[in-house]
Amino acid sequence: MGAGPDLFVVCKNCGSQVSPYITECPYCGNRIRKRAPKIEREDKPQKKRRTPSMPSLGPLRTGEIPGVRGDSTRRPIATITIVALACLWWLATIPLEDEGYQIVLDPLGEWWQVLTAPFVHFSAWYQFAALGAIGVFGWVLERKHGWLPVIAVWLVTASGSLAIAKAVEGAPDDARLAGLDGPFAVGASYGAIGLLLAWALPIYLERRRNGGDGEYDDADMLGAGIILALLVLLPATLRDEISWLATAAALVLGTLCGLVMSRVRER
Repeated sequence: MGAGPDLFVVCKNCGSQVSPYITECPYCGNRIRKRAPKIEREDKPQKKRRTPSMPSLGPLRTGEIPGVRGDSTRRPIATITIVALACLWWLATIPLEDEGYQIVLDPLGEWWQVLTAPFVHFSAWYQFAALGAIGVFGWVLERKHGWLPVIAVWLVTASGSLAIAKAVEGAPDDARLAGLDGPFAVGASYGAIGLLLAWALPIYLERRRNGGDGEYDDADMLGAGIILALLVLLPATLRDEISWLATAAALVLGTLCGLVMSRVRER
């Protein structure tokens, strides 16, 4: 540490002793120095206090706090995967035309083709209607119960309905097989019916227990009923592509899935 200033200085004009921290003599006004000496502080500068970060919580799960809903922005991974597979499968079979459909259908000549047939669509508007319903009701179901029930309901209703239709109706004969004609069912409408019923039926049963009051949920059951009716009536417009039997099987299987989901606790 450097030496501090003198206790006093002598004015050269009047000889008076004055403070070393002034620039002019208070007695005669003579200029002693241009500026006062700098005072050195012995105390260390204080460190800036760090502002404590605010605590943050993770996404809130449904049922974690009574009366508070879960995170509505959770990404529906299973629903996105199903819709994306259907779109990509449709794009992949365009260049192959009939040969591409025979690879995944044959039609329904092998057991594993009941897994691939729900992703195949012969008309764009049918694909849009089915995948749109899957995107809506798969998302709300996955929001409540997670991705695993969505996959389970999809396999039971989409593939299960086609398996029932295949077992009862059978595959077309070899003559019609080459032109992809015949009473075999494809498309995602059966899985859409299953996901819709798996979401809507527990809400309906809960409202029945509460005396028909929908005060505790904001579900649009009227809109869901209209979409269900449209999906069920699709075979009337696309007879060669959608099976009435598979649609009826989807209604039964979807109802069973809804009854099961009504007993599953929301995550």
